[in-house]
Amino acid sequence: VQLQASGGGLVQPGGSLTLSCVVSGFTLNRPAVGWFRQAPGKEREGVSCLSTWNDITHYADAVKGRLTISRDNAKTSVSLQMNSLKPDDTAVYYCAASPLWSRALDQYNFWGQGTQVTVSS
Repeated sequence: VQLQASGGGLVQPGGSLTLSCVVSGFTLNRPAVGWFRQAPGKEREGVSCLSTWNDITHYADAVKGRLTISRDNAKTSVSLQMNSLKPDDTAVYYCAASPLWSRALDQYNFWGQGTQVTVSS
């Protein structure tokens, strides 16, 4: 199983970014794919997750209304559209996959490399 995250960068407060996670290697199951982030000096936290089986989604309270998670029709990539970004959104963002639907970080067995998102003027 491999996950490849991309799309991070530097953006001004109020700006937008789209992160993408390409998932490969799940041949039998349709995994849950989640986005997590870790800011300097803080623990990794969940941002959003999506079931590629039935499209159930979940968002952390801190990002509701600003971030949208979605998948492509081939269910091979999951994107995170981030709008109205705030300095508090600055972190390394990771995508991860779990064979089963879960919101819990420790249920995600497979992780991609992180992509840096910096929100600053």
